[in-house]
Amino acid sequence: MLTPNPSPRIPVIVGPTAGGKTALAVAVARELAARGLGGGEVISADAFQVYRGMDIGTGKATPDEQQGVPHHLLDILEPDDPEPFTVARWLGLAERAIADIRRRGKVPIVVGGTHLYIKSFMEGMFEGPGADEGLRETLRALSPGVLRAELERIDPAAAARIHPNDERRTIRAIEVFRLTGVPISEHQAQWDRETSLREDAFLVGLDWPVEQINPRINSRVRQMMEAGFVDEVRGLMASGRLGMQAREALGYKQLAAWIEAGGSPGGLEETVERIKVETRRFAKSQRTWLRRLRPLPGSLWLRPAESTLAEMMQIIVTQSLT
Repeated sequence: MLTPNPSPRIPVIVGPTAGGKTALAVAVARELAARGLGGGEVISADAFQVYRGMDIGTGKATPDEQQGVPHHLLDILEPDDPEPFTVARWLGLAERAIADIRRRGKVPIVVGGTHLYIKSFMEGMFEGPGADEGLRETLRALSPGVLRAELERIDPAAAARIHPNDERRTIRAIEVFRLTGVPISEHQAQWDRETSLREDAFLVGLDWPVEQINPRINSRVRQMMEAGFVDEVRGLMASGRLGMQAREALGYKQLAAWIEAGGSPGGLEETVERIKVETRRFAKSQRTWLRRLRPLPGSLWLRPAESTLAEMMQIIVTQSLT
């Protein structure tokens, strides 16, 4: 017989983009309320949903999708915020939100697709060297091809994980090597060996087969375009609010480049297809992160293609109370 836990553990829901994480988190929150446990509140673990005005392209939950469940760490920054939004910054905000939610007698539910945030939340943060802005400026002046060649030379393991178009992470990996003389992949391997799992939370992974998640991704991109994604990006650019880090978000980067090139109708169709391709590649990198998270003790792995939302919700709530 299960022994109720007087302080329910935090479900941490992860999975590929377009995998239904938000809907599941909302269902769990509402079930906790129905059971008289105060209800749940969602904490977003997404690197771009923090930005105001970046709604459609980030898949931010609409008020209807939130169903009255409070969501935290959405719309907390302007997309041209000059301060980089880092893992450490997210962790600090998330811990403060958790403390506030607990104080009010409710259950935090962490959900998102930025898996570096999740790994840091569950196991502690990899403490790399601080940013060296002079070095970063020097690296930004190099061509993408030169940067990629440098990364492949100094850290093949990191190059295998970092997409060739991901300038920000490429520069960070090179920066860490130049400042410490040790590849970032070795730093992270040491992080894996030395960290310990937090006890007040458990991981919930949504396990989607590639052949089923890819059509969902394509459908989601189409829905974003129909919802006015182009107008959203145009508005951000016209107001000068699409900052350097925000612009790197999937879809925004591609649409911004198309707009700057003149915005031809034929080019839009090609851009949409490129967004689909890049999003599927991103989902592939997410699967790599999920494989790294899978061995976490006590983690729960669900197959949405084989279960109903209600069935998965009940499993998670039961796990939270034990």
